[in-house]
Amino acid sequence: MAGEPRWALAAQVVLPIDRDEDLLPLYVEFGRRYVGVDDPHDETVRRWGVPRDGGTPSAAALEGRSDDVLSRTSFAVRAGQRVSFATYFNAFPASYWRRWTTAERGRLRVAVEGQATVLVYRSNARGSAVRVHRFTTGSPLVGGNPSQTSVMDVELDLLPFVDGGWYWFDIVAGEQPAILTSAEWLVFGVPQRETRLSIGVTTVNKPEYVRKIVSAIAGSHEVRENLDTLYIVDQGTQPVEGHPGWDAAAAPLGTQLRIITQANLGGSGGFSRGMYETLTAGSSTFHMVLDDDVSIEPESIVRALRFASFARRPTIVGAHMFDISNPTVLHSYGEEIDPVKWTFGAVRGVHEEHNLAFSGLRETPWLHRRVDVGYTGWWMCLIPVEVLREVGLSLPVFIKWDDAEHCMRARAAGFPTVSLPGSAVWHVSWNDKDDLIDWQAYYHQRNLLISCLLHTRMPQGGEAIRQSIQALIKNAYSMRYYANEMRLQGLRDLFRGPQHLHASIGGTLPGLRALSADYPDVRFRADPDAFPLPTDQRDGPPPRLPKRSLLAPWVAKMAIRHLRPTAPGAHEIPQVLVPQRYAVWWYLSQYDSALVSKSDGTGAAFYARQPQTFRDQMIEGLRLHVRLYRQWDALAKAYRESLTQICSPSAWAQTFGLDDPG
Repeated sequence: MAGEPRWALAAQVVLPIDRDEDLLPLYVEFGRRYVGVDDPHDETVRRWGVPRDGGTPSAAALEGRSDDVLSRTSFAVRAGQRVSFATYFNAFPASYWRRWTTAERGRLRVAVEGQATVLVYRSNARGSAVRVHRFTTGSPLVGGNPSQTSVMDVELDLLPFVDGGWYWFDIVAGEQPAILTSAEWLVFGVPQRETRLSIGVTTVNKPEYVRKIVSAIAGSHEVRENLDTLYIVDQGTQPVEGHPGWDAAAAPLGTQLRIITQANLGGSGGFSRGMYETLTAGSSTFHMVLDDDVSIEPESIVRALRFASFARRPTIVGAHMFDISNPTVLHSYGEEIDPVKWTFGAVRGVHEEHNLAFSGLRETPWLHRRVDVGYTGWWMCLIPVEVLREVGLSLPVFIKWDDAEHCMRARAAGFPTVSLPGSAVWHVSWNDKDDLIDWQAYYHQRNLLISCLLHTRMPQGGEAIRQSIQALIKNAYSMRYYANEMRLQGLRDLFRGPQHLHASIGGTLPGLRALSADYPDVRFRADPDAFPLPTDQRDGPPPRLPKRSLLAPWVAKMAIRHLRPTAPGAHEIPQVLVPQRYAVWWYLSQYDSALVSKSDGTGAAFYARQPQTFRDQMIEGLRLHVRLYRQWDALAKAYRESLTQICSPSAWAQTFGLDDPG
């Protein structure tokens, strides 16, 4: 689509949907901040006009209220008040546009009713800020009635943003109130592709979440004017159609909405179905995968789309994740794969669980660095159709590692991934999940190793095998025998080779869940009286992990202990109550039984040491890991040679039960 350079909208300044008070800090801040202050612990500098002795704040430090939000794009600034849009959703991430797109320069357009001073700032990669523009708009509001709207354009240089930095603006009202009518960030450059979008939401028994997603998309003119089709791939037993409120939410979309019902093929099967339908339809330039258990900001969708349309080369654009239970907590900002350990986690220097309500953009220097990621999560991710055509659809692994593997495959083909600030969803954080110790442990184990076989450059996978053995040992010491059975089954299936992935994708889960009947450690009960009271009810801190120099002999000593018979009565009455925060392997290993709470706080399970199971799982685990080490190269060759075929639309079409398109 390349042509002449032009001005185009990059992002609108928006306010929370439904004036949500809890979300306000992500959109607007109140009171003056000193330029360059970056210490979140010094409360005396967070707001100008607040005396150090804790006295009454001046009018300039007035806090905002949700009723100051007049619409999605307009905000009332009370007399004497200063508001700032140096916030996650409303500052402009200039360094990302400079690095990845054809944008040559930027522009801020501000429309204000009444008289106000507008101050424009930029930062560098260190978080240091400097004011770049100051102007006064309009005349005072008369008797509270709107005066003429002043529209001001400010030209913005994108040159000094090689390593990081943002633009933002503040508004200061004078003796009379003012109204921010609208504000926009624009870029000048050459768009590379059209903004035609299809979205694929895969869902299993979360109809209310999906109804809210559909309603939000239907209510966004900006999303709908770029939308070809919203695909809802329903894989559950609780249909989204017929759910209370569904018809009202879906009706405005008309033919832009399509419901697809299929067997439960996991996230990779549901997402691949949406990708497949987008490729088959042939009208979209981008496909977005969107999780079902999220709350969305519709502006995030169009921001990702606009950014990707200006990208120099086809680029995967991911969104950040906020914690849906703590909505100002930025849970995931940028992730990568450790090439030696083959584990995923935050990019170096990025902090998970960062609460922007307490430490905003200006108080957080690391947020000003451009973060280049290894992959992006599929809670929300925009993928150019060109990428799908060249590298294929998802790996057929049901859940876990499908997003990371697809990004690695794309990178190998020359397609980068960007996690774009200002584009995010609210999602359940993995800190509130037990997915490493329930049936999902099977997919964590198998799929981590498959991705490593496919993409590692390290002999025998670097430290991946050692990490796998350590996980097996930690589970065994923690009396989590079901999790270990899942991991062992994942290892066994790994040796079945790549052809087992499509063949078993829809049938593995019921068998995994059925095995849970044999393991008390996953029989959670919500009733506190479902188990006997622990014999030791002391409420104190847990024992400490032994020093590193003593760890090896301590681990060996614990291994011998776990082979010995349990104490009398330990299988009938738990020895101790262990809160989830203390349920670590080196603590649980010191008991014969324990009552352990669930991560989400909904129940507890009775863990009990089983010497014979411990012995059998350790022997089997050692055997399988030795076999994996010896057969690593042969397995890697088999999976790599089959990758193109098993990720192809035709292979997925057969799994979906559709005619092969050839």
